[in-house]
Order: sequence, then structure tokens, then C-alpha cells
Amino acid sequence: MPQIIHITDLASPEVQIFSRLTEAQLRNVLEPEKGIFIAESTKVIGTALDAGYEPLSILCEEKHIEGQAREILTRCGDIPVYTAEREVLQALTGFALTRSVLCAFRRPPLPRPEEILRDAHRVAVLEGVVDSTNIGAIFRSAAALGMDAVLLSPTCCDAYNRRAVRVSMGTVFQVPWGYLPWPGEGLSILRAAGFSTAAMALTDKSVPIDHPALQAEDRLAVVLGTEGDGLAAATIAECDWTVRIPMQHGVDSLNVAAAGAVAFWELRRR
Repeated sequence: MPQIIHITDLASPEVQIFSRLTEAQLRNVLEPEKGIFIAESTKVIGTALDAGYEPLSILCEEKHIEGQAREILTRCGDIPVYTAEREVLQALTGFALTRSVLCAFRRPPLPRPEEILRDAHRVAVLEGVVDSTNIGAIFRSAAALGMDAVLLSPTCCDAYNRRAVRVSMGTVFQVPWGYLPWPGEGLSILRAAGFSTAAMALTDKSVPIDHPALQAEDRLAVVLGTEGDGLAAATIAECDWTVRIPMQHGVDSLNVAAAGAVAFWELRRR
């Protein structure tokens, strides 16, 4: 049974992880084994539990203990459940209005890229994508449209960022992911695993996304670049393919998350 603990304000030390700690503090770079991430809403928390993630504590509005949060609480064993009236929790922006439950989970160790690539045929590689909303949207598209994994450059936003997790609707718990030393060694790792690389970029040498040779690739990494500037010129030069999404009405490009969705669908393994 969960331990129901009533709090009177969000300054209580027990709920600092929900109300005051920054994403960097939650991540605990110096001691990654102590790292935590926050999941919001019963749907997303349920997806994390289904995937085997370890819950540490819960914060929820008091009325939801026997309501929206009831099933989640029964699945979380005897972890502490911090609760208060709506007025107290409104100090957490938007919580009382939009989310019934917040759950702190332990961060699991991430797999090495070689492990992720071993049985994969279609992967997304993200270079310097820093917006948490874009990261979450890319994961959701990757899950829905046939990507076997997502690999992030070290300069990308953390995929366990609270907003990224929320926007992904929990697919960050379903799609294998990890970090890839990029570009240098990362390109070598992809090639050693048998992957060709397709840089999504508008250049004079690009091929349209429906080029039949792309679909014929047994193992293909779809490489997407940072918001605004796109992929670095050096990355494009090192990739096997440069691929464009044909545009109309004078539009020169798509948002990286939208471009990813189009690319994942068109280049999926059939």
C-alpha cells in the first residue's frame, strides 16, 4: 500500500524534486545512478510502469487518490504519495488544472549505441536538437512511424526532460534510445553496424525523399539537424545520402519534428 503523506506547502523538503529542482539537478550528472526524471499524467506514468521503470514517489491532488490516480497508486507499491488540496498544488504551474499525478522515476542506465543498433534497421539520429518539445514530438513520430531507435548527439536536449516526456506521450519509454558520440566516432559506429546514413538537408546534390534507392537500403539512419541551422556542413559531407523533402508554395523547410515525421514515414522499412 502507498504511504499517503499530506503536505501543507511545496517548500516541504520531501517534494523539492517536484517543485524546485532544475532539470540538471534531477539528472544528477555527477552521480548518474542517483538521477531522477518526472513523468506527468496517469497515461504517461502508466506507460513508464509498463516499460519497467522504477517509481520513487508521487505528488497528486488529494481528490485523485481515489479517482484518476487510484490505478497508478496500486501499481507503485509502498512508495510515498505526497498530497494536498488544490490550492496548495496550484503553486506548481498548471498542475492542478491539467495533470492529475506527477511521478518521480529513477533514471535507468542507457544502453551503448552498439547495443541499440544490433537488431535495428531504421534509426533516427539527432544532431543538436535542443528544444524539448521537438525532442518529444520526434520520439512520438519515431514510435508511430517505424523507427527502431533514436540516437542523440551529446548536444541534444535530454529525452527525459519533463516536457519532452510529456510531449512524447510516454513513447520515450518505448523506443530504445541513447547517446552517440557525434559526428566522428558516431559515424564509424553506424557504419560498423551496417548502416547507411541519410542527411536531411536542402543542397544542390540532394535526392528526393522518395528516391527508390533509399528504400532499398537494408539499414538506414535518418539524420536530422538542429532547429534553425539544420545539419552541420561537415555532417552532410560525411553522410552517404543527402535527402530533401520537396516543398511547394515557396516554403523552404519544415520544423525538425515535422520533417522527421515525413522522413520516418517515407523511409520506413516496408
